[in-house]
Amino acid sequence: MIGLLEGVANVQCQLRLTLFDTTYSHFFGRTWKSCPQPIKRIHGQPAKVFFNQAVYFHTSLNCSHIAIIVEVVAIAKIREGNEQILSCGFGILHLRSKQKLTSDSAKNQNVKRLSLYHGTPRALLHPALQDPIEKNEFMTLIEGSNIFYSLSSHPPLIEISHLIPENILVSGTDAIPGVVAPSKTTSNILKKPSLMKTITCYLEKLSLQLYPTLEKFEEELVELLNADRLLKNDQVSDGNTVVIQERRLHVCVHNGWCYVQKPQVVVLIPGMIKRKSVNLSKSLPKKSLVLRSHIQLKDLVKHPMYCIVFHLEYVFSSSAGIDGKLSSSTSSLDKMAYMQTLRWAVWNPFLASDTSDITVALHGGPSSNPSNLLVYKSPSTEMSSEEVKQVESGTITFRFSCRLEKQEGSTYERSTASRKSNRFQGSQHSVFRRTLSDVSESQRGPLTPFSQHSSVSPWYSVTSLPKRTTLQKQERRDSIDKSDLTDGPEFQADEHLQELPFTPAQVPILALRSEAGRTTTVVSRAALAQMHGVGFPEILDDNNELATVIDPDELSNFNLQREKSDNLQCNEIILQFLAFGRVPVDSLQPRSIYFTFQFYRFPPMTTQQLKLEKMDNTKKSSLFILVPLNKNGTGNLNSPGLELKFMVEPSNMKEGEQRWFMQYLAMQTLQIDVWDAESLLLIGTAAVELKYLLRQGRTAVQVSHELAVISTEYAPDVPMAFSDITKHGTVKPHGMTTLTKGRLHMRLGNVGHPPKRTEKSSEPAPQSRIISSHAGISSFSGGSLSVVNSKRLIGHNTYRAQRLIDLDSELASVIFARARIDAQGHQDLDSDADIMRKRKLQRMMAVRQLESGADLKSKTHILAKHEERLHHERDLQIVDTYRERIKMESISKMLSQAITTQYTLYATLGNAEFFEFSLKNPYNVQHTVTIECEHPELSVIVNSREWKYFKNLTKTLTPLEEDMFHVEGGVQFPQIYLRPKETVQIPFKFQTFSADHSVAPQGPADGRLSKKDFDNQQQPNSPHKMIEVSFKIENQKPIAILQVNVEDQPYVIDQTFRFYHPELTFLKKSIRLAPLQALSGMTVQSPNSDIQTHVRCSDYNIICETRKVAVNEPQDVFLKVACGPSPEIKKFFVIVYMDPWLAVPVQIWQFYIHSLQRIDVNCVVGELTQLALVLRGTQTVRKVAAYTSNPEELQIVPSDVFLLPPHTVKDLHIGLRPQKEGDRNIYLNVVDVDFRQLVASWLICLTCRQPPISKAFEIFIPIGEGRGINKRISYTNPYLNKKKYFLQTNRPDLLQYKEDSFELRGGETYHIGLRFAPGQNPGTEEILILINDDTEKNEATYCVKITYQ
Repeated sequence: MIGLLEGVANVQCQLRLTLFDTTYSHFFGRTWKSCPQPIKRIHGQPAKVFFNQAVYFHTSLNCSHIAIIVEVVAIAKIREGNEQILSCGFGILHLRSKQKLTSDSAKNQNVKRLSLYHGTPRALLHPALQDPIEKNEFMTLIEGSNIFYSLSSHPPLIEISHLIPENILVSGTDAIPGVVAPSKTTSNILKKPSLMKTITCYLEKLSLQLYPTLEKFEEELVELLNADRLLKNDQVSDGNTVVIQERRLHVCVHNGWCYVQKPQVVVLIPGMIKRKSVNLSKSLPKKSLVLRSHIQLKDLVKHPMYCIVFHLEYVFSSSAGIDGKLSSSTSSLDKMAYMQTLRWAVWNPFLASDTSDITVALHGGPSSNPSNLLVYKSPSTEMSSEEVKQVESGTITFRFSCRLEKQEGSTYERSTASRKSNRFQGSQHSVFRRTLSDVSESQRGPLTPFSQHSSVSPWYSVTSLPKRTTLQKQERRDSIDKSDLTDGPEFQADEHLQELPFTPAQVPILALRSEAGRTTTVVSRAALAQMHGVGFPEILDDNNELATVIDPDELSNFNLQREKSDNLQCNEIILQFLAFGRVPVDSLQPRSIYFTFQFYRFPPMTTQQLKLEKMDNTKKSSLFILVPLNKNGTGNLNSPGLELKFMVEPSNMKEGEQRWFMQYLAMQTLQIDVWDAESLLLIGTAAVELKYLLRQGRTAVQVSHELAVISTEYAPDVPMAFSDITKHGTVKPHGMTTLTKGRLHMRLGNVGHPPKRTEKSSEPAPQSRIISSHAGISSFSGGSLSVVNSKRLIGHNTYRAQRLIDLDSELASVIFARARIDAQGHQDLDSDADIMRKRKLQRMMAVRQLESGADLKSKTHILAKHEERLHHERDLQIVDTYRERIKMESISKMLSQAITTQYTLYATLGNAEFFEFSLKNPYNVQHTVTIECEHPELSVIVNSREWKYFKNLTKTLTPLEEDMFHVEGGVQFPQIYLRPKETVQIPFKFQTFSADHSVAPQGPADGRLSKKDFDNQQQPNSPHKMIEVSFKIENQKPIAILQVNVEDQPYVIDQTFRFYHPELTFLKKSIRLAPLQALSGMTVQSPNSDIQTHVRCSDYNIICETRKVAVNEPQDVFLKVACGPSPEIKKFFVIVYMDPWLAVPVQIWQFYIHSLQRIDVNCVVGELTQLALVLRGTQTVRKVAAYTSNPEELQIVPSDVFLLPPHTVKDLHIGLRPQKEGDRNIYLNVVDVDFRQLVASWLICLTCRQPPISKAFEIFIPIGEGRGINKRISYTNPYLNKKKYFLQTNRPDLLQYKEDSFELRGGETYHIGLRFAPGQNPGTEEILILINDDTEKNEATYCVKITYQ
């Protein structure tokens, strides 16, 4: 700083930095203050102040209107130790969005100068200061005063960004909870920050008590909310009431600055628990909110600022129920649900008492809380004692245990020497409120000023209540030594298992990955021999000769030019589903399957149910023949397999489509989803390359494949990345697990036929994209005396005369309304048909009177005829008046047809259809023409570069003019200037992203397919649009009208993704694009060209975007989808572009999002976890059955078919016994067995941890001998009473027990017989021997490491 405080002594300077939004004139974040520094003066030079301070922050804002306000403050000490602070000036440091940041190593070489202005930063809030601020007349520079700084990026800060709130300025001397504190050698902890060791803790047996009782609390809450709702609506009663939908608890770790992780949300349910009374010896049952599962919290650090935050949240909705419950006829989604926070609590595990059972008081009301939320009121405590006040808002009770993250298995012992027995203190809550009041509104997020001067978290206002227990549990360990491991007389082996030193870290058993090579293999000769005698239909050509068999291993190159010159341009594609092999071979599921897929531009296909039948001559084979079902449900062996035919007729294609179809066969892979027809669960996906269907001049070809059915599981919040999406099986994603679930045998064929009529040109005509109003395509061909009509009095030019009342409904209503009034003036309420019937009857009566010779000259008859004549004259007057009124409109409509040009456009999803319209000025004077078009999908190309791009793409040879349209100055539609009699080309672009999002009901097709032969003929009821474009001059008179008729064409799906996600949540995925050379339809560009990826989604409610990356960097597509209620399936499409103007998509992806009810389960390997699911009945009685995707680990009760009554609730009991640790998902479906319809579906999110290992052993098993090894191990009952134990293992395929259970008296020893299976391949495996009690809780776990050698 130069020349700012010249001549001032005994003054120190301080820097203050604050983030500022120049657009909204708003300061945000907190103000960072440096340490005061003295002013150094050198004779003959300006005064200087050296700060040498590094300030850090991280932000997601990438806006040019964000700046850092740097203020220089002078601090002068006056008498009595007081200080006087004076602002000396401020500077504005802009954070440009495109500003290039230097690295830390080069920051000293990139020093910049910042000028200072007179005044204080408060001047920026004055309304007279407009953007740009620096050029405002009220801003005055301080001559000779500058601040030297450098701005650089600091990548090491990313590692601790979750510990520091966004947009908060910090320095290296600040004490950040979770970061290793500075030492003597490191004064700047943020230069190379180091994280403190984290601890993983578990909260178990969690429950909440609300006072006076849970029922009374919720009753009062609902009454108050309902009264508030009626008061807002200004109503007394509307028949609705507020109901509680869900009770949630948010649990997260807070470091005093911010949440260090995303809060976990668990669902609480009302339940009865027993609590020890203080004054009574017996247990009193009390209804509370109970959590049935565990909560695992990571990122916990042994620091006094770290604490666990609880937020109790209720979900409410308005329902028509009278008693406050949801009625059976009212869905919970009929009214919008809303959330309300009721209570909150904070607990510090490192300042609490030395006990595992914790009780923490809840808080409510207007007091400050970590999330700055409005909280429901607390009950009045004016008449309560101090002890009652602390629990009046409720308490939360749980069991707490923790361990070091990097030393898994070793229990973390909390020190009790430095911990006092805590009690509730009313002053601590006031300290919290006082601390927050000292923080300004802009600083209320991170409480940094408090954290710098205190070692206790500011939210630690509630401490734990130590529970009084009369019995202490003493931990026991099994005293089993090596002498206990003896062989029994019935076992052959003599050697003992050797006990190894205890190793707490267990290597998880990894699931086998699917093969990395091709998933398409050639069918073996043995399989061909088995299927040859079954009687599958043969593929024959037009001469009834067998189609040529193609060997995929021998076929290498294809010549598309040979396909183009083939005379048999009509292709009949045949798909035959022959057989299915289960994996593993001894599996009993599936028993019947069906397929879903989409071939080319044909509609999505869902096949019928096919049963797996094993032929008599294939008893030793694992191959099952696919047969359709008869009406009685048995397999029809007379017609094995399923054959589908797709006829691709060139006469039904648009121009140039035949070439695209050949490229589709050459480059595309057909994905076939294989479903279990009984459980409606997805078995997996098979993929087959279609390039073998290119005939290359042959009359017919066929190829047989054995396809691997791959099941894919996506890890949550992990981006997918695949190397080559066009070659199935080469996928190498991160966070994705694949498993082979079966082998599908298929036969594909292509039979050539001559086309029905002359094929259209394979190349589109260049002039077809130019529309002229003089090309004979006008919608009006002249009046009745025109030359055209005199020569062509046929077809649509010839009309039959019709009555006006039949053509115009408005005129008919007027005439019939008059006819309803009779002679007496009364109105007849008969319909129009009745009036017509009465008129016909009157005419008939008049004819009969004439035939009978009645006196027609009678007075009555003459009066009736006169009355009828008057009515006819009145009708003619009405018709004449009506014709005069619509004459102008009819003439205008006819004149509009004379200047209207018709153009038919065939549009495909995502493709930009380009055409030009020749517009001519018919007048002898110049005009400014406005091009009006209200349709959002049709637009005028006003950018000359975009116009040139489409001209080159479509090879349109017309003139190009720069800056032809006027679009500025608030003009709604583009305008163009036309000279007299001038003709110009107006470029148009039509592009639609609308698609059919309807999803067929999940399940196989009913019975047999209605037809098995399909063609590519346009459906008669296909949707079409009519868009009108008007070209108007200054007086709003049109000089030309263009009517564009849009006919939607089917589109090709390149990739299909299917995700299963919890209902009513957001699905967030990141999909990595394949290399550019692997994308079908990719336009060849220069290798040095900057290719930018663009994406569009067919659903505007879905967020889909990409980010620009450097050359040769991987490109990701980001998705954010809102899932609906279970079991809804959301379907949408994502279109990927590689050109700058989004002309032709390179990929079209199809997405299916299955919304399932989510159930979170925390369990232990080998232990049985039981829970009940609520199954709600539908409108009618259903016969249903429950199925699971993992029957080895999940058992369902009832396991058979059962009746589900209507409008009732039934409990579905499930038992989980996991065999491996880790996080994974299990799917559960409830299916109507009569109609094969999905009734309910659940997503069970399993979090399984390994039990503590009591002992570890190691054995060696030789491979190749074909026999296992027998061992035994001893176990002693550590209890004094008699107990029964049950044996489990995580690898039943490798270990078997002699007996699955045994019973021991107190202190008795039992020898467990073990049988280890022989090994086939060298390697190591770890097997767990689980010893559970009669309640299926784990008592001991032994780990046996097997080495196959």
